[in-house]
Amino acid sequence: MSMAYSLLKQLHLGTIALTLALFVLRGFWMMQKSPQLQARWVRIVPHLNDSLLLASGISLAVLTRQYPLVNGWLSAKLFALILYIVLGTIALKRGRTGGQRIAAWLAALLVFGYMVAVAITRDPAFFVL
Repeated sequence: MSMAYSLLKQLHLGTIALTLALFVLRGFWMMQKSPQLQARWVRIVPHLNDSLLLASGISLAVLTRQYPLVNGWLSAKLFALILYIVLGTIALKRGRTGGQRIAAWLAALLVFGYMVAVAITRDPAFFVL
């Protein structure tokens, strides 16, 4: 394993952890109707981190020559990522009711868990016996 791969993987894992922590925190603030959601750093830091997460993921795919729409597990992660983004947007911005926002937030967390499980197992159907 090369040094570049190791560094990219650590960066990717770190940004994943931060993405999850920030999404959980913003979800709790959403449920509490906290003004913290409007803080400048809350509107900037998650997007910067997610951009770094995406860039590191793309770099890892290129470095390992594994690509979505070629490798099934990466395709599953890509489609799950799109669903996670849509659900996260509904949860934190576009949901019309508190119930819709909470349901979307919980669904986004499940999708996030699915992406992590697919990454670990490299099997998009890991849950099938």
